[in-house]
Amino acid sequence: MSDEDGAPVLVVVAHGSRDARSAATISALVDVTRATAPGLDVRLAFLDLNVPRLPEVLAAVGSGPTVVVPLLLGSAYHARVDIPAAVDAAVGRLPHLQVSVADVLGPDPELIGAARRRLAEQGCVVDDSGQPGDPGLGIVVAAAGSARAGANDVVHRIAAGWPLAGAAFATAADPDITAAIADLRRRGARRIAVVPWFLAPGRLLDRVRDGARAADPDVVLAEPLGAEPAVAHVLLDRYATARQCATPAARPGSTPATQPRSTRAGLRHASAAAVASRR
Repeated sequence: MSDEDGAPVLVVVAHGSRDARSAATISALVDVTRATAPGLDVRLAFLDLNVPRLPEVLAAVGSGPTVVVPLLLGSAYHARVDIPAAVDAAVGRLPHLQVSVADVLGPDPELIGAARRRLAEQGCVVDDSGQPGDPGLGIVVAAAGSARAGANDVVHRIAAGWPLAGAAFATAADPDITAAIADLRRRGARRIAVVPWFLAPGRLLDRVRDGARAADPDVVLAEPLGAEPAVAHVLLDRYATARQCATPAARPGSTPATQPRSTRAGLRHASAAAVASRR
């Protein structure tokens, strides 16, 4: 059910991890989101490996308008297949539940700004135009990686916003962290910093960090985005966009089970346009 002012329930869904640090960070981020939007009913769910799972959380909501916001930085398999399938299955069982699925969080200027701040915490200052204080600083933007090229292209575009930078991936795509560091050295980097395009610590990020240390013992390792207020702001922005788009996107006369699929397409388009307008 929706909260007292009629606002849809916000269900934040993360992938889940066997690493306890990941779930703790995601829970902390949800707490920041609740503090940022007091009075909003915010619930946490996971796709796998942690509880509560998304179907259970949607079943607990039961009825009324709900917005599911994927706590993902890229539009890959989990965003495009797993979450929509879970939502469709839940709506099929709960005919009074009205679910809209928002777009993923990234890329977003606020998140890129948060990544710059993570670098600054380690003494690597990068200004709003992308210029580092040290012209010899090479930056690796490290992400999980995806079999879907479009998801990886986003990471390459983020790296292209800095003068001496490149992307690296933990799995499923090239280059890996070793190759990315070697490329930056060839391009003239005298010092290397790694900024994780990850929301939370976990095994994949550990793989990146271990590889970076092996390639360069003096590498600067920034922290993941984490429970940063900027991440909560972007999450709530996705929620707001979904809430605005949910009613017009549902077709007159459509059944509740068919509404979410139509709504998702509209939300992806609207959210992408909103991000582009802020750049």
